[in-house]
Amino acid sequence: MEIVRLPDVQPRDRRVAVGTFDGVHLGHREVIRGADSVLTFDPHPVSVVAPQHAPKLLTSLPVKAELISALGVRELIVIPFDAAFAACSAQEFIDEVLVGALNAKWVSVGENFRFGHRAQGDPQLLARDGRFQTVVHPLLEIDGEVVSSSHIRGLVLAGEVDQATHFLGAPFQLRGEVVAGDRRGRELGYPTANLIPQETMVCPGHGIYACRAYTAATGEYAGAGEQAGAGEQAATGEHAAAVSIGVRPTFTTGRGELIEAYLLDFDGDLYGQELRLDFLQRLRGERRFQSAEALVQQMQRDAEQTRRVVQAFC
Repeated sequence: MEIVRLPDVQPRDRRVAVGTFDGVHLGHREVIRGADSVLTFDPHPVSVVAPQHAPKLLTSLPVKAELISALGVRELIVIPFDAAFAACSAQEFIDEVLVGALNAKWVSVGENFRFGHRAQGDPQLLARDGRFQTVVHPLLEIDGEVVSSSHIRGLVLAGEVDQATHFLGAPFQLRGEVVAGDRRGRELGYPTANLIPQETMVCPGHGIYACRAYTAATGEYAGAGEQAGAGEQAATGEHAAAVSIGVRPTFTTGRGELIEAYLLDFDGDLYGQELRLDFLQRLRGERRFQSAEALVQQMQRDAEQTRRVVQAFC
């Protein structure tokens, strides 16, 4: 899939799906279905027009692009969203972007899509334009719940990652560069890979999770667990992944929130590499243990449960 930023687009007739598409959830996929091009915005428009209300994101732009590409889309067009663009009227967006720059012949949006200065444009305005066909998709409901990015964010923050998967159509994923930690996990026999939560991205609530992990170095899935660190030699393969998110209450570390991933059946050096975690199920909440020995016993149980969860998911 080609990724281009406005105005660097080539003139041609297009079938365009338009939206923010944070998470690329099942509702978004209905809007994108049938499009050869997807038009989105970066950064999130709310972060520009009302930064105090900007949501934490489910997907970064690179992850969003990967998910959209997997749907068979030919082209992702990114509008650099800034104050100047936010000041454009809804009609200017239609005239200058959809028609002028993209030569759109077919435009697909969700029924709650709003655009233009002060969000004055809506699907009805698009439908009244005779220069392209407009397809408006109703909000998707699953089991009586509307599928929306805001709802999914709430589920992830609450640790209900299995429910988030239900609406996303795939496990919620989190990515980051592996950094050095206290190496306490290695001392306990459970070396882990550490990620620092990104301020702008959604992170699951504190607790222990069964995950799968993907390493860019191996090109395959790898596993994760309770504290944080890394291994010694390169390794490949798919592993169960037990991940701890929190502040490590059993120890006084002076560190803030950390994502600590123990890779089951893995022995490799991940420092400086990107690690992807797919969250399958929350196992338990974070809690303080009276001794390191008690923590190790619980970590062993977490690892065993994680293996069962991942095997069942596959």
